[in-house]
Amino acid sequence: MTVTSHSGAAGSPAPDAVKAVTGAAKPILATRALDVGYGNVLAVRRLTLQVNPGEIVALLGPNGAGKTSSLRGITGLVRPQAGTVSVNGVRIDNRGPAVAVQAGLAHVPEGRRVFPEMSVTDNLRLGAWSVRRRSKVVESRLADAYALFPRLAERRAQLAGSMSGGEQQMLAIARALMSDPKLLLIDELSLGLSPLVVDEILARLLELNKEGLSILLIEQFVHRAMDVSDRVYVLKKGHVAFSGTPAAAIRIGAVEEAYHL
Repeated sequence: MTVTSHSGAAGSPAPDAVKAVTGAAKPILATRALDVGYGNVLAVRRLTLQVNPGEIVALLGPNGAGKTSSLRGITGLVRPQAGTVSVNGVRIDNRGPAVAVQAGLAHVPEGRRVFPEMSVTDNLRLGAWSVRRRSKVVESRLADAYALFPRLAERRAQLAGSMSGGEQQMLAIARALMSDPKLLLIDELSLGLSPLVVDEILARLLELNKEGLSILLIEQFVHRAMDVSDRVYVLKKGHVAFSGTPAAAIRIGAVEEAYHL
């Protein structure tokens, strides 16, 4: 199987198009030699990556390559065993997920993890916990969430657990956006969703990216990730096997090598 570019899907950029980043701008996110593990099992080894302002960066690799563990280590859900994580030049490693949110990161976990017995609106309000005492701010962000995903507005009183998988993914993304992040980290965007729903969600994410939101994306469908990304990192057995533009990854067969296609 050969991975090819699918430029033009959902309004995406050409695979070798990289957004201009001012030379003086700090990366929004930078990790250096990050090790993430569980007990004696090391899932991620010396991970060094960065996301620049305005970029969409894809984190690719087969099952077990360390993609989810990378995001957990970055956002503090798992304490890194070594290395550093910096947001806008300020280290946040070993300071926990609350600090990651305050620094401007928002994590959409694999499997969505909405609260099934709570309404759509109450799920969204939880995403704004850091500004919960500022009611006007929360209401403004709720309005933005409903404008981004009108389907959520139609179901604002519905229990999250009774919604479809696509609607729950919209809710998970909207909940993350309630913290007004500068970088959105999304783990397995399309998992269990139909291609039409994925295209709809990707179109919304591309709109947000054009408005300045940076995105670090884990996506099981490689061609979708390559279509929308400015750069890609390919993980293999917990370490970075390739980093560069989608066009370069295609040219040298980096994805095929990692996935043994």
